[in-house]
Amino acid sequence: MNLAEMIDLMRKDLHDEDSNNYRWSDSELTRHINRAVKELSERVPSPARATLATTADSREIDVSGLTNRIMVEAVEFPVDDHPPSFQRFSIWGDILTIISGSEPDGSNCRIYYGTLHTLDAQGSTVPAKYEDLIATGACGYAAMEWAAYTINRVNVGGANVSREFRLWGSEKLAVFQEALNRLGRRQRVRVQRLFDAD
Repeated sequence: MNLAEMIDLMRKDLHDEDSNNYRWSDSELTRHINRAVKELSERVPSPARATLATTADSREIDVSGLTNRIMVEAVEFPVDDHPPSFQRFSIWGDILTIISGSEPDGSNCRIYYGTLHTLDAQGSTVPAKYEDLIATGACGYAAMEWAAYTINRVNVGGANVSREFRLWGSEKLAVFQEALNRLGRRQRVRVQRLFDAD
């Protein structure tokens, strides 16, 4: 699915299909889509892998070049061992420090990490099974925006328009957040050590 298709899906869900009188512009809907995609990415990042050179006699590796990095899952050093040699590591800002294993010698290491998903005119990295979830969250944000916009305005739908949009948007966002919580990598119990307890 690309961005235009996601916007069309949202317009159907929002009942905003009159092209002569749209409530939301494409740019407004895109902003809400991007917010929902970012929130999904925090829970289910797009998997990525990079091979970076180490520095001889240093355990520190600059990972600032890992674009849109959300988290680092594993560090393999040295590379291409069978079975793979995964090392314990810590991250502070853009510096990854290999804690375990032998001192790096300038050879490559492999970083397994998660990045932000993309959803643009060319396509998407969002798995198809999460597309409806993105639409649900983005619709919720759009409805909440419209609810705020209609406060103290004359509306054809009457005085309850703002309240109805707010309630509908809140319900959509509750469904979205509940699904994200189920998917969340942050909800999993993980045992990690930052430093040896020597």
